[in-house]
Amino acid sequence: MRLKTPRITPLEAADWSEQAQEIMQPFVQQGNIFNIFKTLVHHPSLAKRWMVFANHILGKSTLCDRDRELVILRIGYLCQAGYEWGQHVQIARRIGMSDDEIRSTQSGPETSGLSELDKLLLAATDELHADAHVADATWEGLLKHYNTQQMMDLVFTVGQYNLVSMALNSFGVQLDEGLPGWDI
Repeated sequence: MRLKTPRITPLEAADWSEQAQEIMQPFVQQGNIFNIFKTLVHHPSLAKRWMVFANHILGKSTLCDRDRELVILRIGYLCQAGYEWGQHVQIARRIGMSDDEIRSTQSGPETSGLSELDKLLLAATDELHADAHVADATWEGLLKHYNTQQMMDLVFTVGQYNLVSMALNSFGVQLDEGLPGWDI
């Protein structure tokens, strides 16, 4: 974690506005009242609109779950967003990714033993992070595996989680209880 304490203190349920209560209702029902959401409800109108996009990326994207989590973990690692990393390690494990696969997102596209697609996904993430652009060779390689919608979802997934990582790091959102750290 970059910050040891939050810059924006997560709001507990007793302090939620009516609009915040509405936004948080699905999370309360699921029992998933995470620090990210308790922080974002300081700005309910932003949180509400952001969640529409975030829900597309996380649940309605054309990327398969594994490919999505591979790039989310990589951008979270590149941004040194410990909160994002920990949340998505748990998601990656739930969808069946091994700890070796998860660790490959720390070492990147040069990791030995990766499939061609995994190397390309990690390279695209690195390129977007470093240059806000996917290089021609990486793009052409990915087109052997992905259609146009998947290519678009890939870029937007990396962008979404780069944005989230910036917010988490800057706001000082602290790990929820039980989230893993960098050493898995």
